[in-house]
This record gives sequence, structure tokens and C-alpha cells, in this order.
Amino acid sequence: MPYGYHGRILHVDLTAGAVQVEEPPAKFYRQYFGGSALGVYYLLKSTPAQANPLGPENTLVLALSVLTGVPISGQSRMTAVAKSPLTGMIGDTQCGGFWPAELKFAGFDALVITGRAENPVYLWVHDGEAALHDASHLTGKVTGEVQKTICDELGDRRVQVLQCGPAGEKGVRFACLINMCNRANGRTGMGAVMGSKNLRAVAVRGSSRPEVADEGALRSLAKWGADHVSDSVVAGLALLGTSEIVSPQHEAGGLPTHNWRSGVFEGHEAISGQRMNDTILKERGTCYGCAVRCKRVVEVTEGPFQVDPLYGGPEYETLAALGSYCGVDNLEAVAKANELCNAYGLDTISCGGTIAWAMECFEQGILTLDDTDGIDLRFGNAQAVVRLIEMIGRREGFGDLLAEGSARAAEVIGKGSEDLLTTVKKQEAPAHMPQVKRSLALIYAVNPFGADHQSHEHDPAYDPEEGYLEEMAELGLLDPRPADGLDSEKVRYSFYTQCIYSALDSLNLCQFVYGPAWQLYGLDQMVELVRSVTGWNVSLWELMKLGERRLNMLRAFNAREGIGREADTLPKKFYEPLEGGASDGVAVDEQEVQQALETYYAMVGWDVATGIPSKEKLQELGIGWVADA
Repeated sequence: MPYGYHGRILHVDLTAGAVQVEEPPAKFYRQYFGGSALGVYYLLKSTPAQANPLGPENTLVLALSVLTGVPISGQSRMTAVAKSPLTGMIGDTQCGGFWPAELKFAGFDALVITGRAENPVYLWVHDGEAALHDASHLTGKVTGEVQKTICDELGDRRVQVLQCGPAGEKGVRFACLINMCNRANGRTGMGAVMGSKNLRAVAVRGSSRPEVADEGALRSLAKWGADHVSDSVVAGLALLGTSEIVSPQHEAGGLPTHNWRSGVFEGHEAISGQRMNDTILKERGTCYGCAVRCKRVVEVTEGPFQVDPLYGGPEYETLAALGSYCGVDNLEAVAKANELCNAYGLDTISCGGTIAWAMECFEQGILTLDDTDGIDLRFGNAQAVVRLIEMIGRREGFGDLLAEGSARAAEVIGKGSEDLLTTVKKQEAPAHMPQVKRSLALIYAVNPFGADHQSHEHDPAYDPEEGYLEEMAELGLLDPRPADGLDSEKVRYSFYTQCIYSALDSLNLCQFVYGPAWQLYGLDQMVELVRSVTGWNVSLWELMKLGERRLNMLRAFNAREGIGREADTLPKKFYEPLEGGASDGVAVDEQEVQQALETYYAMVGWDVATGIPSKEKLQELGIGWVADA
């Protein structure tokens, strides 16, 4: 019998209005484990090459892993995979919360969604059964209203709801998926894919918990983690959430400001985690089974930016993207902007990056008041940021253009606006700067779904003065390098940790709780967790090969779309010197990046000329069928 998983994949054909259950063999789960690797498997099998990302032929996979739902910190994660309407390439994004565990309890390991419903519907999955319900009455409603309505209709307040939001209905290219009204599959536009299918939401509820192989070992690991939160490196995360790094990023010159013109922000303290903790923080939220409790819940009851705690609170990325990117130092305004993104279903990173790009275009005279519907888009205008989010979510006026993302908007506007972009593969960059953490330049460039800050371990972990050198030694990394270097050893470090992070996204484990450096549980404990749940005698090597397998599958999907090395580029902005603070005058070195790319392709077994995985590499990873596809 299987341990940790049900062995049941739910296929939903929205065109036919039909559901069907697949029961893959145990070997399938051992090869892909779940999450991202499992998702891209079905995407490659079900979605034809050159499919329209917003057409019925695109497949949306919502995948759990063999670990989801067990009572331990950091496991309630889900990966959404589809062809991205933002990048036109592979789309891949993770979320936390209670929805992932509840889907497992409902009796399934993944949902594979194809086609398009004739009229709006929502999917109700419970205790091994599934049915489609009419959702016409939910059209245009924000996420909080939809969640309440569905729970009322189903007569159970404990139902968990994943939805696309009004932005997804409108086809905003960076629309996200939202559960609990505040946990997001944020990146690559998966909300727009769900919306294009006339699927408004997926509601889940269940009581079926898969058995685990060794309950005693699992219980011991869970207790160890709960007992060590306060004396581990995640103690600050528990206290302040990811917002704890706002001011440290500023001090290091790595807090993107004024559309990445600078790495320092004078107003950093005003939007810091400590300020949030001292002022608008209402409580700490968590995901199912997690003792870290890193999520912020904020409330503002007076003034122009009142905020409902239902929509959670801003993470570091949001505080930067809707704060320092745009020159906004009003914490309540940023919290309101975060609320609106969660209410409409918008990725806060792409949303803030797009608005910041528009602000610099306005500052340089590329955009005028006539273009912006009279909105004064100067940096620091908090009211303008809040107003634009509403316009983007509704695709109204100037917001309709910004809803395409900054790269596509620049194609329309021209006039040099493309030189102000901070996008990689048309996706806006997150708030970690390759100018000061140099391996990010390489990983941003090669990552199959665009710039992503959670695809490898950042440079400080391998710094000879401050790094996690014992942890890195577990991976055979024994020759640390400074954060501003990008030689062949740093490329090796980047690839090895990239494989670990890739494995985490297929095991659907939280990267704040597990990983090679900044985490609660170490790599040996991660291996022990997989063994205790599944009964498989896995090794760290096997899990790294899982990560490498998933990475090659993502890359192969892009190759099938005719996309290779030519897309592995960085925006002009990254090669321009920053202004002010610790990173004044610092820029990414283009020649250094090109050399690192050559080294990387050769190191990972991809064709150096095309950046495409070789047939031999795919065969070595046990996925020769991908080469044939």
C-alpha cells in the first residue's frame, strides 16, 4: 500500500463537464514525488506545443506531494503548473496555507484541469468525490466575497477555497491563485489560466489522511522542529516574518528602490518588519501543521488606507515591490495595496514592478497625464499606487495596458521605455538584487520561468566570512566565495543549491523550513522526513537528482516551444551602476555573466550553443520520453 499519498489523480475536463480518476503506479510517485515535477509531467503529456496559454488547450495542474498533509512544519504546499500567459513559457508557482493539506484530506494527490467550461463554474472536491457547480453568481466578486459565498453554499466554514479572483477573470497576465484570501501561487499568471477556463474556484474538504510508514520517526521530527524554532535561524522569521529583512537589505545596498535605480531607500524603517510589528500587526498566521507561524495579519481601522485582516499582511517582496520600488514609505498604504492585490488576485511582485516601471516612464516624460488617465505617477505617490492596482484588477483605462505586464506594455509604448524594464523572460524581477548577490544574475537568466528568488541559495550562504559553510560542505561545496563573485566555483554552488531548491518544489516543502542553509530542518532531516513518511530508502543524492530532473523538464518544455539560450538574458537596468549607499556605482558585469552562462550550460549537460538539455542528459535522468516529446 502507498504511504503518504493516495495514488489518485483527479482529471477534470471542463469542456465536457466530466471528472475521472487516474491511479498511477508506485514507480510514478517515486520518480516525480509530486509538486512541480509531477505537474510538468502532465503539462508535457497534455498540452500541445505552441498552445495559447489562455486557450482551452492549456493544462492547469494543481499538484501536492507525497509529504503533503502530514503533521509537521513546512509541508502544506501546492504547486500550480501551466503554460504562462505572462512569459509564454513554462509557468510554475507555489503556495502555502491550509488548502494543500485539505486537498490531500479530500482524497487526491493532484488535479489535472483541461478544457474550458461554457459558463463559470467552481469545482467541489470532498472525500474522494468531485463535482462542478455553477459559479455565474460569483463573477466579478473579490476573493473574500467568493470564499464566504462558497462556504455558505456548502454549509461548512472549514471548506478551503482556491480561486483566481476578478483579475484572473479579466485575463490580467500576472493574475495569481489565492487561497484563504491571503496565500498566493503568485508568479507566472496562473490566475489568468484558471480564469480563461471559466473555472472560478476549487473548494476542498475531506477527512482521509494517508498512512505514514513510521509514525514514531515522524512524530519525533515534528517535535524537534517545534522545540527548536526559537533557537534556530528562523526565530526572526517567526517574530517578524519575511519583513525582517527590509532594513538589512537596505543596509547592504540590496533593497530595490525607484524602479531599481538604487539599492537603498531612505524610508526603509517606515516599511520595516519592526515597524509593522509595533503598529499594524494584529496577529501571526500559519500554514497547516507549521510551528514557525511566519505569516503576518495586519489591520488598519482609521485613515485613508483601512485594511481588512482577512487579506493577511505584506511579505518582504510586497513591501519592496509596492513600497521601495515605487518610493512609497507609508506602511498603511503598502498594506492596503497588498489587500487589494489579494482581493483581486494579483501577483504583488509583478504588479509593483509594473507600476514602478510606469512611474519611471512618467518621470522621464515617456508617459504623460494624458496616458495615465490623469494620475500623477511620481515616485512616492501612495494614492496613485493604490488606485492603479484597482484599475489593473478591473482592466480599466490605463490599468488595462499595465495588466499586460511591463514588458508587453513597453512594446506598445516604445520611446525607450524598454530600457527601463526589470524583467527576465517578461516577468518582473523579485526584490533581491544581482548587483550585490551576483549568482542571482546567473539564476535569474537561466531559470525557465523568469527571474525567481527562490530557485537557489543566495550568495551570503557561501560567503567565507558569514556563510553556512558546514551546511554547504554536505553538498561537497568546500571553497566559499564572496557574494560579489561569479567564477566557476560560484556557478557550481548555484547549480547544486538550485537542484536542492528544485527538489523542494517537487516535495512541496517550504524553503524557510527545509533547505541547505537558512532553515529550521537540515538536509539530513529532510531525507529522514521523506523516509519516515513514504518508507522509501531515499538518499540526498536521489532527491538532488529529483531536483535536476524537474529542472530539465521545465527547460525541455520551453525548448518544445522553440525557446532556448536566446531567452537567457538580463534587462539593461542590471548592467547600469546603482546610485547611493553601500552599492553606489555597483553593476552586474555583462562579460562575467556570459562566461558564467557558458560554464553553467556545460556543467549541467545542456547544449552550450542552444541552452537546451541534451538527449543523453534526459536519458540519464530517466526521462528519455521528454526528448521524444
